[in-house]
Amino acid sequence: MASTKFAGYTVRLPGHPALRIGLGIVLIIAGFFGFLPVLGFWMVPLGVVILSVDLSPVRRFRRHATVRSGTWLHRRWPKFARRVGYGEPREGRHG
Repeated sequence: MASTKFAGYTVRLPGHPALRIGLGIVLIIAGFFGFLPVLGFWMVPLGVVILSVDLSPVRRFRRHATVRSGTWLHRRWPKFARRVGYGEPREGRHG
């Protein structure tokens, strides 16, 4: 069974890619109705993480967003960025 990490938790995923893709799409759609009592906006990023297991464009988007948020955190709150697991920033384009 496949798994991925989301917000510090390991989430077990269905073994079949079609089920994972369906689950990711359903979570993203349900996340847009986050103003309703049972649903929440947290479903959108979880759906993106699940879709990124199988779909390379979504994986590239997620990785790019992770790098950008880590760079942003290091510029503003370097101690907090290290505490949540971003480590030290690399020298180069974003450094």
